[in-house]
Amino acid sequence: MFYTIKELVQQADDNYNGNVAELMIATEIESTGRSKEEIISIMSRNLEVMREAVVDGLTPSKSISGLTGGDALLMDKYMATKSTLADYTVLSAVRNAMAVNELNAKMGLVCATPTAGSAGCLPAVLSMAIEKLNLSEEKQLEFLFTAGAFGLVIGNNASISGAEGGCQAEVGSASAMCAAALVMAAGGTAFQASQAIAFVIKNMLGLICDPVAGLVEVPCVKRNALGASFAIVAADMALAGIRSQIPVDEVVDAMYQVGSTLPSAFRETAEGGLAATPTGRKLQAQIFGE
Repeated sequence: MFYTIKELVQQADDNYNGNVAELMIATEIESTGRSKEEIISIMSRNLEVMREAVVDGLTPSKSISGLTGGDALLMDKYMATKSTLADYTVLSAVRNAMAVNELNAKMGLVCATPTAGSAGCLPAVLSMAIEKLNLSEEKQLEFLFTAGAFGLVIGNNASISGAEGGCQAEVGSASAMCAAALVMAAGGTAFQASQAIAFVIKNMLGLICDPVAGLVEVPCVKRNALGASFAIVAADMALAGIRSQIPVDEVVDAMYQVGSTLPSAFRETAEGGLAATPTGRKLQAQIFGE
């Protein structure tokens, strides 16, 4: 078992030839008592749900509240014009993240990674990696186990809850998990994956959770989209050999400290930030009649 990212990297390098996914599977066997086959079967189902969510989310329909829906399809049409500023790799992840979170807002089936509100980042970056890196089914599962390993440390030492630590703990954690998994999928080392996590979290510290009308839609859908793009950039930085001046475990600790000191208005209460703007209040009244 590992309790810090430093320990995770060390154990992966010492015992699994740098394979974080294998370390995570061994940890699951130890902590749950399930067989390796059972664990892989469960993760295979998660993978199936994620891939389907990307496809099912690309529709023009709106959520029940009317706040979100159709933006993923707009991005898809824009990408087809071939006049975009960002390249296809980044925008496909952006599109797919919005698709998954729009599906979540429409009560569709998503896989919480690590939460429903941040469920778009991981399948978005994974679907991009499948296409960009030609990942086999086995490598896709490794991607998820790798993300889970790093996410386990973040969840235990900081938070993955917007109500507890703000959106830095939800989309921030999700984006960091994606970045780490993407580094390894691209042939990077466990240490480089840890650096990608540091880059993401350092640049999302203090991100508040301020859902308009208390619904996981605005600004959540678009935060997942930007979180997916952050993950790609952070992965490239790590693969280039760039290192974080602050050790990653200290970065995670800082996220916990920042989250602990955020006022309650900025922790999923819909009492601050965008939710408290005149338009945010107006939308809440339209939806709930208050």
